[in-house]
Amino acid sequence: MIMRARVLLALDTSVGEVEAKEVIATRLGVSGETLRLVAKRFTETGGDVHATIARKKRDLPPVPSPVTGEVEARLIAMACSQPPQGYARWSLRLLEKHVALVEDIPDLDHSTIGRVLKKRNCALT
Repeated sequence: MIMRARVLLALDTSVGEVEAKEVIATRLGVSGETLRLVAKRFTETGGDVHATIARKKRDLPPVPSPVTGEVEARLIAMACSQPPQGYARWSLRLLEKHVALVEDIPDLDHSTIGRVLKKRNCALT
């Protein structure tokens, strides 16, 4: 936000002659593309400084996580249970295969399963 405000101040023509864009970019420590994008957004917002320097609102809301509290609890319960016949212990990939078999738990990647277990300090032993 501050960087965009500094760019607008440097590009302001009401105070006199504006320096070359390369000089402004070097002085502010930004790229020429940043200068161009801030100037473009200023014209797109109709000269509204606040709308130019403020963050854009998301067009789409973020995607909700498939891991709810219930899914997390069932996953931890599965990891704490006995491993299937023929296996000495659970692995993340083995948990991934068994989660895919359960219908009311969404399919989760082994890395997601690992993050859930790590968050709750559950170690696969």
